[in-house]
Amino acid sequence: MATRADRRRGTPADLLVVGLGNPGPEYERSRHNVGAEVVELLAERHGARLRAGKAHARADEVRVGTHRLALAVPVTYMNDSGQAVAPLARRYGVEDDLHRLVVVHDELDLPVGRLKLKMGGGLAGHNGLRSIKAHLHTTDFARLRIGVGKPPSKEHGAAHVLKRVPKAERVELDVVVQEAADAVEAMLDDGFEATMNRVNTRP
Repeated sequence: MATRADRRRGTPADLLVVGLGNPGPEYERSRHNVGAEVVELLAERHGARLRAGKAHARADEVRVGTHRLALAVPVTYMNDSGQAVAPLARRYGVEDDLHRLVVVHDELDLPVGRLKLKMGGGLAGHNGLRSIKAHLHTTDFARLRIGVGKPPSKEHGAAHVLKRVPKAERVELDVVVQEAADAVEAMLDDGFEATMNRVNTRP
């Protein structure tokens, strides 16, 4: 249960960006971890140090120009992402304005390398999003969706997102990870709507 001590004192973050994935070296560079890669890239760009804290996540907050950018990667497994996101929302002062929360995640319903930004909506069977909804009691937060393509069948879904990625496809994912980090920076400067229109109309 949240206590007063959990809540942000002072100015809230302009954006809290949470990159989903699974902890551990065996999942690094997998399709399921592209969200975490985006946050790690943003941390590298802006000098953030993602360190473990009480919120089940590695997190830090940095200044980007005049903006406050909070970055976090849950240390839970994907299916328990909400255990990290709910306390992070309190910690960075966005729980009363979840439009400031951006969850970056892999998306089976998009082709490899496609990037889409949206606010709210369905969960598309994503267990990380399902956990976040269960803890926040809403889906009214932003999602930056990175296409990883569909598996050959539903039975191959877990293997598709967890196994290492073929080299040619990995090159495409590396590009879209960069583009997703660019999109987060654009949200700070240009706002959600302008960034969504630009990202979603990209060829």
